[in-house]
Amino acid sequence: MSAEARPAGDPEKGAAQGREAETEPVVTDAVSAPDTDGVPRRVTRRFPRVTRDTARPEGGGRAAPRDAPAPARQWPILAVLAVVGLGLLLTALDAFRFGTILIGVALLGGAVMRWALPDVGMLAVRSRFTDMITYGVLGLAIVLLAMMAQPHPWLEIPFLDDTLHFTVRA
Repeated sequence: MSAEARPAGDPEKGAAQGREAETEPVVTDAVSAPDTDGVPRRVTRRFPRVTRDTARPEGGGRAAPRDAPAPARQWPILAVLAVVGLGLLLTALDAFRFGTILIGVALLGGAVMRWALPDVGMLAVRSRFTDMITYGVLGLAIVLLAMMAQPHPWLEIPFLDDTLHFTVRA
């Protein structure tokens, strides 16, 4: 039996408990040091499997070969961020509706890239499905809200107007 799976304490008692210890993983506590026989002083069953690394999301590889410069390897996220930056600039320059629509379109474009491309670099944050749903729903919500912005909305949804008038009545 290895030192990791050997129960702490007396060796005779440990032999009887050793069969039970083999069925459950026993991990030596990180702060305990082994004694002169190599048996750990304390053992814990809290975290039998220690995570040593984080798996990259599917599609989280490089979008260009390894020898390409860093911006070329991460072109999908840079494209989305560039369009969002342009949208924020337009919004700051008093073109609110066009700027916010551009921000929503950038997120929708990120969802399409996440669906269509096998490797998107840092655009991959979670699983492919979760990224597509997150980018798509947020992009669609931003576009719809920009189209409904006052004054002179491009899109009017009657039940939302009725709900607003019902809740704001004095």
